Amino acid sequence: MTALDLAFTRAQFPAFAEPSLQGQAFFENAGGSYTCTQVIERLTRFYHSRKVQPYAPYPASQLGGAEMDEARARLAALMGVETDEVSFGPSTSQNTYVLAQAFRQWLAPGAAIVVTNQDHEANTGVWRRLADTGTEVREWAIDPVTGHLDPAALAPLLADGKVRLVAFPHCSNVVGEINPVAEICAMARAAGAFTCVDGVSYAPHGFPDMPALGADIYLFSAYKTYGPHQGIMVIRRQAGFALPNQGHVFNGDTLFKRFTPAGPDHAQVAACAGMADYVDALYAHHFPGQAATPLARNNAVHDLMRAHERRLTAPLLEYLAARNDLRLIGPRRAEGRAPTVAVALDRPALPVATALADHGIMAGGGNFYAVRPLAALGVPAAQGVLRLSFVHYTSADEVARLIAALDRVL
Repeated sequence: MTALDLAFTRAQFPAFAEPSLQGQAFFENAGGSYTCTQVIERLTRFYHSRKVQPYAPYPASQLGGAEMDEARARLAALMGVETDEVSFGPSTSQNTYVLAQAFRQWLAPGAAIVVTNQDHEANTGVWRRLADTGTEVREWAIDPVTGHLDPAALAPLLADGKVRLVAFPHCSNVVGEINPVAEICAMARAAGAFTCVDGVSYAPHGFPDMPALGADIYLFSAYKTYGPHQGIMVIRRQAGFALPNQGHVFNGDTLFKRFTPAGPDHAQVAACAGMADYVDALYAHHFPGQAATPLARNNAVHDLMRAHERRLTAPLLEYLAARNDLRLIGPRRAEGRAPTVAVALDRPALPVATALADHGIMAGGGNFYAVRPLAALGVPAAQGVLRLSFVHYTSADEVARLIAALDRVL
């Protein structure tokens, strides 16, 4: 199997050549990744020569509009959906809020939804508030020891046929376990429910193959997937037109505008095409001369990323599992999880993250908006967790440095 060329990969990110970052290893990628040069170049070009109202009949405007259209088309093709099934918004939290208001209008009296307590608050809090207007909210609860979200526990919640939406994460930003999205979506569909998948913590490890997953709605954040600060929504056509329009009345017939109440950030939308440029650059480098569809290229790059991440995650998990002075949250095997590794300590986590910074390790400590899963796991809110998160551009040497630093501060 082809292995990820780490030198080539890191050369795509200016941060690794930035003098002020030398000697530091970045382990808070779950909070936001480095940005690839392809995105930076597109963003710079837009602000230099396209920063006018797009879609007007003069060259700078037409070029700006074309670059926005390109971003939507390129990302849609990578994920295997139609171009108009991709929407942009200011953040995933904001996009989810808008969707919740659409469901609030659409849900009939007596309808129910399912949420989990494994989620980031953005993909559970807004849905839970639908109870205020009469929707029954059913919680699909995690195992309080492992954090596992068991599909078998979902079945009885769906049994009476009242559920119209199941909202759940592809993986949690503290538990890290990769949930079986295709299986869950099939269960929901068979019960007559739409699915809304929070992909924020998974997409940095490979953009979704939407036909394989079968989700009706999939949300993730561009700034965590090497891009600008935008939220990206995939809304399949059936769900998108079933829900009421949340945009301007005259945009109601355009799927990618129905859930964007305000005008998008033109420059950032255009720069999102750089994320597709990056995926294509990795594919071309690792599979020279091999023609493939955009979705096939995406899947090949996803597998490259995940294989590299698993190799690096294994020694970190082994090290943490061997310690008796901390609690490793989530699976202990690299195969079933993303490289987002949280540990609960016998003291507040933030001072430990601060101490790691003195050793050149950039990590985070706190609740990371995952207050419900941490509460379910019995982790005191005041202590939070130490989160060590990385992606495919991380090196084995950086993981070794992290382990050495942990030895000093724990």
